[in-house]
Amino acid sequence: MPRMSEAVLAIDFAGPHVAVQDGGRHGLMRYGVPASGPMDRTSFAAANAAIGNPAGQPAIEVSLGGLVLDCLSGEVTFAVAGGGFIVEHAGDKRGAWMVATLKAGERLAIRPGHWGSWTYLAFAGHIEAKTWLGSMSTHSLSGLGGGRLAAGQTLTLADPEVRDDRNGPITCPVIARPRSELRVVVGPQDRFFSKETLSNFLSSPFRLSDAYDRMGVRLQGPSLAPSVALDMPSEAIVRGSVQVAGDGVATILLADHQTTGGYPKIATVVDSDLDAFVQLRPRDHVGFLAVTPQQAVEHIRLRAATMSRYLAAVRDGPCNAII
Repeated sequence: MPRMSEAVLAIDFAGPHVAVQDGGRHGLMRYGVPASGPMDRTSFAAANAAIGNPAGQPAIEVSLGGLVLDCLSGEVTFAVAGGGFIVEHAGDKRGAWMVATLKAGERLAIRPGHWGSWTYLAFAGHIEAKTWLGSMSTHSLSGLGGGRLAAGQTLTLADPEVRDDRNGPITCPVIARPRSELRVVVGPQDRFFSKETLSNFLSSPFRLSDAYDRMGVRLQGPSLAPSVALDMPSEAIVRGSVQVAGDGVATILLADHQTTGGYPKIATVVDSDLDAFVQLRPRDHVGFLAVTPQQAVEHIRLRAATMSRYLAAVRDGPCNAII
């Protein structure tokens, strides 16, 4: 397992929202600090597991804008997992969900493919970047954390390793594919909406709008305007909250969501559905299925067990998983 002191990569191009993310900045929402972290935690974990990295090790989150890197010095094994992006490396073109080794003089380009909105580039080495409150996760609005990538910068990897024994495909699990039906627990402010509005929410198709970033995505569809005057105080909100503004437009809150809000939440998306949801693209359709809180807990536990088995198999060998 060859080891060098560092590898240096030049950033030739980076689209919007391409940034350093780790497992997230947890436990600080009470102080008004968003957790951030990867939009798709499943794919982030798979990329790290495929090259034997510890869970939560910082990686690069790549948006639909894409990323182009030139290796100036050193060599390092990398993994790409997430949406069905196209990876061009050393003149070879293939799909994401793969492991290879990048060497000095080679170019690595990651561009959107047929599906997905986010993909993850993990390295068998440590990204040198800033930390904020103990985490490298980048908060998109402030830029605090490891930071966004921009053309003209360099990316330095400390203690890069070559793990050629892991080169090849990564099994892409079904649970990583985009999900267009989201399980939700109705409420906690369903009292602000008429029975007809609740029925429309659960029976009508919606589309993701172009207003889509790491804070959330606005939906296009039937108006969900509250039927009574809003008299609720601002309160804590969570990832997956379906928040409805006074104009009746719903927004699903995502990784960089604010920590409190004064708009009513018509429902909350079950957490186990969110990673697959964020791989939908603007103008894709989505619908909602109501489940009880107990059913939501059962779905979350089942998915956690499935992910544990999958990641263990990928860690043993990237193409070993059968899920």
